[in-house]
Amino acid sequence: MSSPVRQSRGLYTVWISTLLAAALIPAAYAQNAQRSVQDVVQKESVLELRLNDGVVQFRPYAANLIETSFTPSDAASPPPSHAVVMKPLQVPVRLRQDKEQIEFRAGDMLLKISKSPYQVSYFYKDRHLLSEQQGFHQAGAVQAVDFSISQDEVLYGAGARALGMNRRGHRLPLYNKAHYGYEERSEQMNFSMPLVYSSKLYGIHFDNASTGFLDLDSQKNNRLAFEANGGRQTYQIFAADKWEHLVATYTTLTGKQPLPARWVLGNFASRFGYHTEQEARTIVQKYKAETIPLDAIIFDLFWFGKEVKGSMGNLAFDRDSFPQPEKMMADFAKQGVKTILITEPFILTTSKRWKEASEQRILATDMQGNAATYDFYFGHTGLIDVFDPVAKDWFWNIYAGLKKQGVSGWWGDLGEPEVHPAHVQHKTGSADQVHNIYGHEWAKLIAQGYQKHYPNERPFILMRAGYSGSQHYGMIPWSGDVNRTWGGLRSQPEIALQMGMQGMAYMHSDLGGFAGANLDDELYARWLQYGVFQPVFRPHAQEEVASEPVLRSAHAKALAKAAIELRYQLLPYNYTLSFLNHQRGLPLMRPLFFAEPANPGLQADASSYFWGNDFLVHPVLQAGQKQAEIYFPKNGPWLDFYTGQRYAASSRATVPLQADRIPVFVRAGAWIPQVQGLQNTAQFDVSKLDLHYYYDEEQTQSDGMLYDDDGLTANAYESRAYAIMRFRAQKQQALPTRQKQLTLSFDHEYGKQYIAKDRNWRLVVHQIKQRPQSVKLNQQDAAFTWDAEKQELTVDLAWKARQQLRMQVLWAEAEK
Repeated sequence: MSSPVRQSRGLYTVWISTLLAAALIPAAYAQNAQRSVQDVVQKESVLELRLNDGVVQFRPYAANLIETSFTPSDAASPPPSHAVVMKPLQVPVRLRQDKEQIEFRAGDMLLKISKSPYQVSYFYKDRHLLSEQQGFHQAGAVQAVDFSISQDEVLYGAGARALGMNRRGHRLPLYNKAHYGYEERSEQMNFSMPLVYSSKLYGIHFDNASTGFLDLDSQKNNRLAFEANGGRQTYQIFAADKWEHLVATYTTLTGKQPLPARWVLGNFASRFGYHTEQEARTIVQKYKAETIPLDAIIFDLFWFGKEVKGSMGNLAFDRDSFPQPEKMMADFAKQGVKTILITEPFILTTSKRWKEASEQRILATDMQGNAATYDFYFGHTGLIDVFDPVAKDWFWNIYAGLKKQGVSGWWGDLGEPEVHPAHVQHKTGSADQVHNIYGHEWAKLIAQGYQKHYPNERPFILMRAGYSGSQHYGMIPWSGDVNRTWGGLRSQPEIALQMGMQGMAYMHSDLGGFAGANLDDELYARWLQYGVFQPVFRPHAQEEVASEPVLRSAHAKALAKAAIELRYQLLPYNYTLSFLNHQRGLPLMRPLFFAEPANPGLQADASSYFWGNDFLVHPVLQAGQKQAEIYFPKNGPWLDFYTGQRYAASSRATVPLQADRIPVFVRAGAWIPQVQGLQNTAQFDVSKLDLHYYYDEEQTQSDGMLYDDDGLTANAYESRAYAIMRFRAQKQQALPTRQKQLTLSFDHEYGKQYIAKDRNWRLVVHQIKQRPQSVKLNQQDAAFTWDAEKQELTVDLAWKARQQLRMQVLWAEAEK
């Protein structure tokens, strides 16, 4: 939710214009041309160079990750990082130098440094990555660092933008700013990040939270630059051989995402907004009556006030409209439905808490130390200073009190902050110094509150604005107030893919679109069908046109219901993806170039993507589209998820489109666990599910896994209260009898605190084109069925809790 009017951005416009003008002042080339190394000191694994104008430190963090920091001679030590949580590992280093050059090797990273003039180049496994041009320097009113990059590399990153996957050629503001009603293009959005990835498989994170710019070769002169309005002069460079390892390195540096509760992967009822308790009860009842699965309901700002304006900051239920909120939430909980409330960091002077907030001095101040107030769309306001320990305690106590009433999750809106004048002062700096980390600190406040007061619970923190590493505090970001149009839908895969690469794996959109009273059932259905294969399934919109499927036309409702049911069927697969993200930092949505990093045709492609490792998804993004041209990556072959039609790896095909689904394909050799009949995730039981194996002649061996815990307890894996079930398939030729044998193995890993129980699963093996001669389970004949038309073999698996299973499928080789 955001205001449809942007009338209070004048102060921001003045600031950004000033910074733009300053950045155009020619850099001090003479100063840096005269910069030279005066002394070389090695302190254990850290290389320190004393220059004529300051000190540079190179600190290895891992074999493929090194940090570079510059401290000018007249400057104090830099403040601590807001993003980095990793502790440096022990990395073997080697230093060589002569009169002209220094070579510093740290693990797989190599630095070649010219002493006079000072200049550094970075290599990974002796492969050149990039080189500093001037190093850190003052460029008018801003401090900058720039690099020479190669002509052909594609650049990604810079946070949430809608620009096309290749962001090279743009000069991008690093200033979190809402963009109401955007569609296919948005250069500046709620979530900026000083992070750049290259198609050469390296990344560079500028470890400075100040407002500024990322220049991704906007002048077409092979120059990458970071410019900041003060702050740390530090960056980390990292490289890898695979995209998965590159992203994992960054998320190790800035923190892995905690595993969310299983219900977060369910369906949400949401709109702007539910005005009364009765209205909310009616909506939940409609979901139940239509047997459409539901796990949560989200309350927009009407929970604390009857009107859009004037009441923000009340932070308490309006008892006229919600006379019994505790009972309402308890009743919802009995039906498996969680309650989530919107909160904002603004306290209006007309709100019921203004006097309290002023007296307790929990608001950001002006230059004179008084509560800073200003106008924006919702009224005359102050801003909670989330950088002040007193204000943090005050805000947390609000959350704790609402939680005791029955609230299960939190929506933090307008956290850029939406209006943040430059004169506003916070406990740790000015508005410009802390603007981009406001949402980050807000999420941290809630996360740390749970860790202290509710250590066994997993918080739900939905926010649209943050910073590098916000995933470490469990932030679930969404893509802001997108227009309810086909153009709005077309930008969503790019935004989610880019943010997943940057650690924010749960980036998602308001399904169906948010802004505008556009009633388009085809758009709505296609957006929800895409939503099945993106991180959070949450239809949400302005209320003029319903976002909830239960309020749509019969046709749209039927399509939406089918999409939601498929979402729930894939719950065990999706929860395993969440676990892999938590453990390895792997995105849930992944670009095709993850499989083919050297394929130039894929490096800027977001038309299709991977959902985890095993699904290839092609969203339908055009009205009335009848067919789609789809590329099938080389990590196939690929099988149509609905029909079983096979597509060769590295091939292209024109695929006809169906109204009831988007094109989805399963990787040959994949193991896909599914569950049937859920109405909410609380009904999930790992002892009863379907396990699908997609057999293919080309796959001689394939592995899969399923992760399980109670879906609620924080740190379940770390506390050993988990199970991992592992599956393996091996194909063998049983010559000379001209028979083929497929061996399927089922094993498990239990944490000591996990209560294991027997499982009764249905195993479905796809693409079995002949009736098997026999199926044996642990050497005993097993009953099976074979569907000749579907080419599916089905076996009931009675899998004892502590048992290992081994199944052999034997059939005659077909005559040639």
